[in-house]
Order: sequence, then structure tokens, then C-alpha cells
Amino acid sequence: MEAQDQKSIDIPLGVVIRRVPGVTRWVSHVWKAVAVLPGAGSADWKELRRDGDAVEFHAATLPLELFRTDTEAYLHGLSAKVPAIYVVMREGAGAHPLDVVLVTASPYEAQDYADTGEELVEKVPMPEGLIAWIRDFVDLHHEDEVFIKRRRDKTRVDRREDGIGDARIRQVADVYRAPGSKETVH
Repeated sequence: MEAQDQKSIDIPLGVVIRRVPGVTRWVSHVWKAVAVLPGAGSADWKELRRDGDAVEFHAATLPLELFRTDTEAYLHGLSAKVPAIYVVMREGAGAHPLDVVLVTASPYEAQDYADTGEELVEKVPMPEGLIAWIRDFVDLHHEDEVFIKRRRDKTRVDRREDGIGDARIRQVADVYRAPGSKETVH
């Protein structure tokens, strides 16, 4: 299958999460997605680096999928001052504090997850190689949609009065009266 015929492509993307001590007594640690690793192998919270109390983990590897129907969103993301990958996480249900749910290059999809309030969405700077890979995909599949201005129909519909009122009211006395009112006109 040729590259132009593919509806989507994907690449494995490792997610690096940093744990630092909390600054209040109510939060023992703060977790933040800080980097992505294109082409990474599988991982399950593998410790990468420790610097005092700060620890970085390769938390998970998920596929970054690009769809040819979403190229407008990818263009929007690439045109940002700092292009980013969005990491969507939830509170961990198992042994780990966070579950990495999704990685996406679409700011629109990331906004949808952020709007629910159930997920934590982190913006991580995109590595140069990943920017080039996404840009190549967009260049291959993006088609600008031509704006077509609608034209108003010239027919005057305000001169006829058929359809005024509620058809459920039999009398002609008050066609604007609500059908459920107890007052009847004879």
C-alpha cells in the first residue's frame, strides 16, 4: 500500500514522567509529563534518572497515531511557537500513580480530553525528528477546504401568514395563546 493510500500511520512514543516532592503538606509528590521518546520500546515505569528528590520514569509507550482526516489539527499544532505532543493521563488504578491513556499531536483532541476534567493533559515539547515526521504526513495528505459563502435565498417569506399560531388550538380568537392554558375563548 502506498503512503498516499494509508488512512493513518503510527509510531511508538515513550512518555517520560517526572516526580518531584510536593510543596505543601497535602501533596507528597507532584507528577508531570516532561518528554517523549519517539521509537521507544515498551516500558512500565522504568526509572531513567534520579537527581536528588526528582526522579524521571519511562512510564509507558503508546502509539502516536496520525489520521489523514485530522491534518488541519496537526497543522495548527505545528504552527505553535513550540510544537507539542499532548499526553493524556488518569489517576492510577493499580500500582502506579498515573495511567498514561493517550498521546496525540492534535490540540483539538487534547482539548476534548481537558474539557472532561477527568483526565490530566500535559503539553510536552515535540522533538525535531517528530516535527519533521508529522510535517511530512501533513504535506502528503492535507487538502485546503475552499470556503464557499452561502447565498441568501431571495424569496420573501414574510408576506404570508400561514402557519401562524398553534395548530392544536381550534378557535381563531387567540392564535398565540398556549394550548395548555385553561382559559377558552368562545
